[in-house]
Amino acid sequence: MGGSRRDRDWAARQLSRVLSLVRARRGDPDYQSLLDEACAIAPGLGQLELAAQAAIARAEAAWLEGRTDAIATETDDMYANVLRARNAPLAGELATWRRRAGILDEVPGMSLPEHHRHLLSGDGHIAARILRDRGCRYAAALALLDTGDPVALREALEELRMLGAVPAAARAARRLRELGEKAIPRGPRARTRANAGGLTPRELEVLPLLIEGLRNAEIADRLVVSPKTVDHHVSSILRKLDVRTRGQAGVAAVRLGLLER
Repeated sequence: MGGSRRDRDWAARQLSRVLSLVRARRGDPDYQSLLDEACAIAPGLGQLELAAQAAIARAEAAWLEGRTDAIATETDDMYANVLRARNAPLAGELATWRRRAGILDEVPGMSLPEHHRHLLSGDGHIAARILRDRGCRYAAALALLDTGDPVALREALEELRMLGAVPAAARAARRLRELGEKAIPRGPRARTRANAGGLTPRELEVLPLLIEGLRNAEIADRLVVSPKTVDHHVSSILRKLDVRTRGQAGVAAVRLGLLER
């Protein structure tokens, strides 16, 4: 096996961390041993980044389990360390998880990554757009969840369920109920799961009208819904089809067999 012992330990730690997070995000019960393994290896390597990533993984796992009180314990020392080292990406990540736990630290006085800057200033919609453009669908959904906006929460819930992120989806559904929202969907319908684009039944109704060239207000009139609802559906369709324009959506829809001839 090639590489030094240190390199092998680093790779093992990274693999354990990634696998543990995947399992935690899916709600699998057996992630904890992998996470413990990742956190045990990191300090021995003596690298701030590895140790900080382990603390971030523990913070996320605690949040997914609803143990937000544990996030302070998991991150206090490491957050102080990354601030002293002026490591902006790690500071932004740790600060974001601490904010989700209700810990109101001052925003670090350094040049944070753009999405963290928006998250910490309360601009979750902008942060979600940035993360989505980078292909970070899970992180984008969490950014929408941070907004507390019912429309954004419903979008986050749908996305998290499509990703199979059961614990985070449960948090989104619970937050919607706390806001008094009604008719919260229980999960993707069979028709949603069956189509290649992962579009909801309503999005499949909007899609041909969008491709036909109707404006959002016209689509709203046709379907007897609000323009804001149509805006949400159009944005979701473009995102799921990974396109930027309505013309591109038409090409993708034909390619995926989403349009009835």
